[in-house]
Amino acid sequence: MHLTEVIKKPVLTEKSFLGHANGVYTFLVDRKANKVQIKKTFEEIFEVKVESVRTMNYDGKEKRMGRFVGKTNNYKKAIITLKDGETLDILSDL
Repeated sequence: MHLTEVIKKPVLTEKSFLGHANGVYTFLVDRKANKVQIKKTFEEIFEVKVESVRTMNYDGKEKRMGRFVGKTNNYKKAIITLKDGETLDILSDL
């Protein structure tokens, strides 16, 4: 798996911004990527040391538009904790 395929995009919500002060960042990642691949990719791209990676798999929800029923995409979210002293300016690195 190529580096750019593992990490897709950051999750920029109010709740995810609360963790930035403690070195915790949230990203959408490829559903097939494991924790080791996510950690290695994150360290190579952003040049920081990662302490831990927590992942969650989400199934898409059914959405309805009138009589038509559709489904949102399935996705995987990774919460990445950096080692003490490491910081990441997420808005300038995008």
